[in-house]
Amino acid sequence: MRLHYTLPLLLATAMLAGCASNALSPRYTSENPDIMRIGDEQPANPEKTTEDLGSYCVEITETWNAHGTTPDGQSLWAKDTARAVVPCD
Repeated sequence: MRLHYTLPLLLATAMLAGCASNALSPRYTSENPDIMRIGDEQPANPEKTTEDLGSYCVEITETWNAHGTTPDGQSLWAKDTARAVVPCD
């Protein structure tokens, strides 16, 4: 019989707590603008670089790709990085 009164009270409490909490709003900023940018213009892709790691070299290619939009319609750009082992010159 106590469950009959407790269940609606628990449901009402859960509903009130859910409605009272603030929704998380997304943050479209980054402390590192080298990995994410916002704007309608695609950022320029950096040139390929090669790092000498001793016994082998790594070629690094970075490209900017669109990853959705902000609520006000601006494009979100994120930098993708690809690495490939290449012979050292």
